[in-house]
Amino acid sequence: MAHEIRLVNEADLRRSVHLDLEVIDCIEQAFAKLSTGTVVMPPVLSMALPDENAEVDVKTAYVPGLDGFAIKVSPGFFNNPALGLSSLNGLMALFSAKTGLVQAIFLDNGYLTDIRTAAAGAVAARHLAPREVSTIGILGTGVQARLQLIAAAKVRPAERALIWGRDQDKAKQLAKDMTAALGMNVAAVEDRSQLVADSQLVVTTTPSKEAILSADCLHPGLHITAMGSDQEDKNELDPQILARADTIVCDRISQCVKLGELRSALESRALQDTSSVLELGDVVAGSTAGRRQKTDITVCDLTGTGVQDTAIATLTLGKVKKSNAGTTLVS
Repeated sequence: MAHEIRLVNEADLRRSVHLDLEVIDCIEQAFAKLSTGTVVMPPVLSMALPDENAEVDVKTAYVPGLDGFAIKVSPGFFNNPALGLSSLNGLMALFSAKTGLVQAIFLDNGYLTDIRTAAAGAVAARHLAPREVSTIGILGTGVQARLQLIAAAKVRPAERALIWGRDQDKAKQLAKDMTAALGMNVAAVEDRSQLVADSQLVVTTTPSKEAILSADCLHPGLHITAMGSDQEDKNELDPQILARADTIVCDRISQCVKLGELRSALESRALQDTSSVLELGDVVAGSTAGRRQKTDITVCDLTGTGVQDTAIATLTLGKVKKSNAGTTLVS
């Protein structure tokens, strides 16, 4: 019996899938399903290639009720830019949850990961940021800085945004680009502490290995989403930020204790344990409250989960079929 597999390249994926409310809602529903306890999501498989200054991560999850499950392979080869190549690439394979047959191969070079990561930031903002946000603050100038601002603005429309980066020229260029793209006032700033002081919603998007924000910048009514720390040697937040927060939320506690800001807070003893830490899925599902008062300081630690990959891959297959994108292989 012939079996069809949809093969889709990055260009077709970019035309078919966009960072919009449909994608944000899809990722939100995935987190809600994660809270039910029926999702099967193994720990992240991470392999270092020290001789090549590289790493490879593999993520997956089976979500009851979805037709398929994704396995995502994300290589990061950080010497590639010297060769004129991107440091990040990879693919997602979507398998039938009924037969195990391959349904699709998405040669996305990390695009779908970028979209689902930004969507998770929007989910965190939707459930944890104050209802009224006048200023969004972004730390970083890369792809996620751009996408996290777009995502945040979709769920918390703001009057302005502030961007900080180690390279001020890049920060100024990103601010110019985002002003044009979003039609809002976006400015580059040199003082990251002042950025936080002026913002109600802050997203950190850097690969920093040392804290770029101190607890001194905290103020009532602030929400911080930290999504840059997804490896054991990364750290964006002073551990005291988590110690002083009224609410700490993780995408997956078991991952964040190894890879996220929660790891740094526990290792430094700023936090003694995870007894007060919540999971985003439980907040989304309504089984626990996220922001309780306007004056609360909330922090969300995102390391990226396999359930997001299965969700975005499933949504993507429907979209590429509808637009007849990609190539159909018969096996």
